[in-house]
Formats: sequence, structure tokens, C-alpha cells
Amino acid sequence: MSDAEFYQRDRRLQPPALTPNYKTSVARSPRLALISLQNSRSEVTGPVFGHDDIDPIDNDLIKNYAKTGDPVGERIIVHGRVLDENARPVPNTLVEIWQANAGGRYRHKKDSYLAPIDPNFGGCGRTLTDENGSYFFRTVKPGAYPWRNWVNNWRPAHIHVSVFGAGFAQRLITQLYFEGDPLIPLCPIVQTIPDPEAVEQLIARLDMNASIPLDSLAYRFDIVLRGRRSTMFENRLEGN
Repeated sequence: MSDAEFYQRDRRLQPPALTPNYKTSVARSPRLALISLQNSRSEVTGPVFGHDDIDPIDNDLIKNYAKTGDPVGERIIVHGRVLDENARPVPNTLVEIWQANAGGRYRHKKDSYLAPIDPNFGGCGRTLTDENGSYFFRTVKPGAYPWRNWVNNWRPAHIHVSVFGAGFAQRLITQLYFEGDPLIPLCPIVQTIPDPEAVEQLIARLDMNASIPLDSLAYRFDIVLRGRRSTMFENRLEGN
């Protein structure tokens, strides 16, 4: 029997739009049912991405913004595969990441956290998956940081991940956490996800086989686009 091509969406996995413990959801959550808009052919087929659009060091956050030396922090490799619901690889798809530096601060004018800006770290990168759906980034492990939810809430160390389809209208966004981080179960954003297994799918696992001795630890994070084992995507909940 071949793999089924259609998987019923399990809406029990989705966090409710209104979760008062995550304070900004109160103002942002819709009060009426969502409307699905049909994409036109031009939105789902173009523009496309090619290798000419990617610089050879775009996926190396240790080098792609460095001015006077390497950035400060624990050097890590984040790698994995982009897969469809039947575990088939998704090749030649654009994967982008952005993150805080090792001190927990973003290179953004509105980030006022007291941690210093790292002059050698830009905090963003991109790459295309290969024929096996594989991708990898070299970076530094981001730091945790406080945020104004309740009095003493901290975001776990995390990296934002964006995956493009065949066109700009096909974009999925999520964020990965790191195995063993004690802040994960305490985070009000993570707590909005009702299914513990869905939370586990957002955690990158330590991968010693992919680490580089005396250089970098490695973490594996596979991205599943649809189906029962799909990754939770914060901007396209209807895709899960």
C-alpha cells in the first residue's frame, strides 16, 4: 500500500488564538472566524529562488557579518532536512534564520535589552536545501532574554526559521529551541501549544555525530511541512 497523499488536519494541536497568559494575544487574536483566501497561480509559482541568489557564506553566521574577528559565544551547527508529510525530501527550497546574539540581544533598533551588540554578529542567514532536502547553518548559540509579558518572563534560547515554497506567498515560519533548556516549559508562548508532542517537535536535539571536535557542537532540527508529524508553524496554523 502506498503512502496516503492527504492527511486530515488535527486542529487539537493548534494553540487557541486567545491565550491571556501570553499577553499580546489578547489584542492580536481575532474575534470572528478566519477567512481562507485562494492564492492565484502567480502567487504560488513565482518568483523562484536559485543558487545565484545565495552567497557561499550566507549560511555561516560566524563569518557573514564579521568585521574584526569572530562573534562571541558558543559555536554551534544547526542542521536537518525539510520533508513533506510522507518523509520525502523537499529540495531547492529557501531556508532563512534569524536570532539574538550570545548575550540574548537582536541587532534591531527596537531591542533595548542591556546585553551588548556584538559588532561581528549580524544574526541572520539563508541557504537552499540540497537534493536530499538537507540544510545546515553555522552560528553561535543565542542567549535567553527577558520580555515584558509578566514580571519575570524569559524567552528560552531560540532561532527563528523561515521556509519558502515555490513563491513568496508560500512561506512558513517557526522557531526552534534547544534540548535541555529549562526555560522551555516556563515560556508563556510555548505554553499556548496544547499538545506536548507538538512542543517536542520544536526542540532541536543534540547531535554529537555532526559536531566538530574542539570547534562546534551540533543540533539537528528536521522540518516537516504537513501531516501528523508536521512542525508547528506560527504563521500558517492551517498548514498543520
